[in-house]
Amino acid sequence: MAITFGVTWGTIGVYIFWPDFAAARFGEISGSHPAFFLATWGPAIAGVTVVTAHAGAAGLRDYFARLLLWRCPFGWALFVAVGVPLVFVAGSLLKGGPLISPVSSEGLVVVLGASLLFLFLGPIEELGWRGVAQPLLQRHMAPIWAGVLIGGTWGLWHLPAFHLSGTVQSGWSFTPFFVGNVALAVIVTPLFNSARGSILLPMLFHWQLINPIWPDAQPWDTWLFVGVAAGVVWVNRHTMFTRLGGVTEVISRRRGPRPER
Repeated sequence: MAITFGVTWGTIGVYIFWPDFAAARFGEISGSHPAFFLATWGPAIAGVTVVTAHAGAAGLRDYFARLLLWRCPFGWALFVAVGVPLVFVAGSLLKGGPLISPVSSEGLVVVLGASLLFLFLGPIEELGWRGVAQPLLQRHMAPIWAGVLIGGTWGLWHLPAFHLSGTVQSGWSFTPFFVGNVALAVIVTPLFNSARGSILLPMLFHWQLINPIWPDAQPWDTWLFVGVAAGVVWVNRHTMFTRLGGVTEVISRRRGPRPER
């Protein structure tokens, strides 16, 4: 966690506390600025660093092999593909918004390009959160508590973005965002475990959460995801509250329990 927060908070902190110096030296920060990518990739950098330090190149290869794990129960695949977008649509409609995000004046191609770019931003975080933190925590606690702890850490990790001008978060309230992060981390926990420790599926879930195609549904999407989290915990209650239900391997090819049918 020290590496994660050090990379992200250190990078963003320069722009928060010394904005003129940072802009003059490195350029104005934006969603396509290298510093923004560096800050976003803090968890991934930490995860890769820890795995390499403890297991070397061979361990790193097996760790990245978890990106190839794509099998999961059909219900989870449907939720990632359709359920997550429906939450944003429902939240947008509750606030009187559109079904999808309005197409910018640059056209649909630009929107799709932005959507592809976002695949290489937030989802890369999962190399740290679900790649390393989740299985390590599940060695010591039930999946539900691992999810809550990661969600709280994930929320606090975003805190500098709320103080950086030009970010989406700078216009949001931190408390609902924090609660939403905890809910989302709880939701993705049984997905991660049922897919035998896949990193790919949490990455796709994360991508759906930030996909610019879906409409702005703040703050309704937060409360809807809290409701979804409660339902997910109830449905998976037999595995969420026991350590037997959690994947604990970071680099092994033997990936915990088989997907539920």
